[in-house]
Amino acid sequence: MLNKFLFKQIDNSSLIVFRIIFGLLCFLESVGAIFTGWVTRTLVEPKFTFNFIGFDFLQPLPGDWMYVYYTVMGIFGLLIMVGYKYRLSMFAFALMWSCTYLMQKSSYNNHYYLLMLLSAIMVFLPANKYASLDAKLNPKIKQISMPSWVKWVFVIQLFILYTYASIAKMYPDWLDLSVPKQLMAGKINYPIIGGFLQHKFVAPFIAYGGILYDGLVIPLLLYKPTRKYIFIASIFFHLFNSIVFQVGIFPYLALAFSLFFFEPKKIKNLFLKKKPLYTKNEIIVKNYKPILITVGVIYFAFQIALPLRQHFFTDNVLWTEEGHRLSWRMMLRSRSGYTSYKVIDKNTNKTEFIKMTDYLTKKQIRSASCKPDVIWQFAQHLKKEYAKNGKDVKVYVDSKISINGRPYKRLINQNVDLASVPWHWNKHSDWILPSQLDK
Repeated sequence: MLNKFLFKQIDNSSLIVFRIIFGLLCFLESVGAIFTGWVTRTLVEPKFTFNFIGFDFLQPLPGDWMYVYYTVMGIFGLLIMVGYKYRLSMFAFALMWSCTYLMQKSSYNNHYYLLMLLSAIMVFLPANKYASLDAKLNPKIKQISMPSWVKWVFVIQLFILYTYASIAKMYPDWLDLSVPKQLMAGKINYPIIGGFLQHKFVAPFIAYGGILYDGLVIPLLLYKPTRKYIFIASIFFHLFNSIVFQVGIFPYLALAFSLFFFEPKKIKNLFLKKKPLYTKNEIIVKNYKPILITVGVIYFAFQIALPLRQHFFTDNVLWTEEGHRLSWRMMLRSRSGYTSYKVIDKNTNKTEFIKMTDYLTKKQIRSASCKPDVIWQFAQHLKKEYAKNGKDVKVYVDSKISINGRPYKRLINQNVDLASVPWHWNKHSDWILPSQLDK
C-alpha cells in the first residue's frame, strides 16, 4: 500500500509545466524586486539589516552589488524555466533566495518563506525530464512519468499551509470584522476600486470567505466533482489578492499548484500537446525509499509542529510576536508603535537619546518601533556601535504599541537593559510586558 502511494508511476505533465511556470515566476520575482525599488529600499539603502536571529553573518553585499545578486537570481530563474543544468540552477536559486530571506525581516512575508521551501524541494524533483534543454542535450534522461510522491509533496505542503492560515483567522478581531475593515480602509485611495472596497459586504466576504477558502480549497481540489468550481473560485480569490494586496508572485504561484490536482490528460492536452501520455500503472520502488520516508516524515512533522510553537510561549502571540513568523499567519493584524531608545554610558552615566533616522530607514523604523525581536536586535546593534568608540553602554527602551487599532500600551519593561539580556528562541522573553489586549 505504501509502495503504491509513493512509487506508483503517474504522468509527469503537471510537474513539467509547473517547472516552467515556477522558473518564470522566480525570474519575475527577482527582476521585479529591482525595478519596483524593493531591493533599493530593503537591501541597498539600509546601513545594516535585521536578519533572522542567529544569521548575523548574512548581510547585503556592499554598494550596488545586490542589484547584481538579484539579476543573477533572475538568470537562474530563466535557466530553471528552460530546464538547463536544472539541479544546479535550482540549487543556486534556492541558496541565494534563502540567504536574502534570512538576512532581512523588515519585509517579512509568508510567501517569501513558501518560495524558500519550494525552491529547496524542487532541487530534488525530476522536473527536467521533459520539455527541457537538459532532456534535449541528453535524451537518455527523458521521461514521461514520475513517482506519485512528487505530487503528494505539493499537496501535503499546501494542505498544511492553508489549514493553518484558516485556523489563524479564527480569533475575535478577525471574526468581528475589525481587521478586515482596517485592511480595506487602507485601500480607499486605490483608483477605481477604492470606493467599492469600503462597501459593507466586502469586509465579511474577506473575513469569512478567507476562512472557508483556506480551510476547504485543498479537499475540494482533491474531490473531482468540486474541482472545477473551486478552481474558478481560486482564480477570483487570487486575482483579488493580487490586485488589492499586491503580494507579488504568490497568487500566480498558488494557481500554478492547481496543476497537481487536475487529470494529467487535461494538463498534457492544454500545455504539452506533443508529449505522449503515460498510461501504465507501474510501481517502481526506488532504492532511496528509506531516505525518502525518513526525510519526508521529519520535514512534514517539522512543518506541522513549527506553527504550534506559539502555544508554548507565555502570553498572546498578537502581543509578543513570539511564534508569529514561519507559521502561515497571513495578513492577520495591524501593528504600529512609537519607541524611544536611551543609551547610558556605564563609565560616565551620560545619557543619550537615539535619533533612529541616524541608523535606520523608514521601513526599518516601523519594525524597530513595535516588534520585540527587532527592538532587541537594534539595542544589540547600538551596543556594538558604541563599543567601536570604546564605550560600554546600557540600552533602555520605551515602546508603546497599538494592535488592530486599540489604544497604545507599553510593550517593553523600561527598566531592563536590552543590550545585556540574551535572546531566547525557545522561551518567553520576560522583558516583554504582559499583554494588555483586553484592556
